[in-house]
Amino acid sequence: MSTSPNVRARRRRVLWLAGVAAVAAASLVTACGSAGTGPGHPAASGSSSAPQSPVTSPSTNSGGTPSTPVTSASSVPAGLALCTTASLRITVQNLQGGGTAGSAYYPLNFTNTSATACELYGYPGVSFTAAPDSAGQQIGAAAQRNGEFGKVAVRLAPGATAHAWLQVADAGNYPASSCQPVTAQWLRVYPPGETVPAYAGHTFSACSSASVVQLTVLPVRAGQAVAGVAP
Repeated sequence: MSTSPNVRARRRRVLWLAGVAAVAAASLVTACGSAGTGPGHPAASGSSSAPQSPVTSPSTNSGGTPSTPVTSASSVPAGLALCTTASLRITVQNLQGGGTAGSAYYPLNFTNTSATACELYGYPGVSFTAAPDSAGQQIGAAAQRNGEFGKVAVRLAPGATAHAWLQVADAGNYPASSCQPVTAQWLRVYPPGETVPAYAGHTFSACSSASVVQLTVLPVRAGQAVAGVAP
């Protein structure tokens, strides 16, 4: 059966359009596949639309090397040993700070008597004692720590002095029956971090009852104490 020229021309045009559509569809699929981020299709490393990974890297200084951690004032300096009791002279300064009502403040001085620098950090341990040796019995309760002030590392050069304020509540603040007042002439003082005590002479009216907390100690600070300035 013969076909007219016009019919054959229309058929060829339909086939040509179908071929163009197929090529276009194939091109679109290829383009989508190359730009996809699904499995098997990682985003191009230079693409600005690619999501950035939350990678944490060490910070660097201007020289391009990893920066050292920031050291706070309360950190322990590397290579500097804590001051031992044997290397310190501990005294009670006669200067009285401006005490609150019913109490007084006394500086405890720590002087480095050794030939090398050392460090003090934190609170000393303090209590009244009946004698300046291990045979002396503790009188009353040990000092509690005043937590209002932070601990600071204090470098103590040979011959240098640091201090810690000691608040002493007046024994007369308490009923005699609960205070059981006595006279104490010594303080037993443990430098921060030490287990060996030193003894400092000073006369106090002390509560011998362990139920009364009469002493409060502040953390060590550099230099001599200044009246009215705490810690």
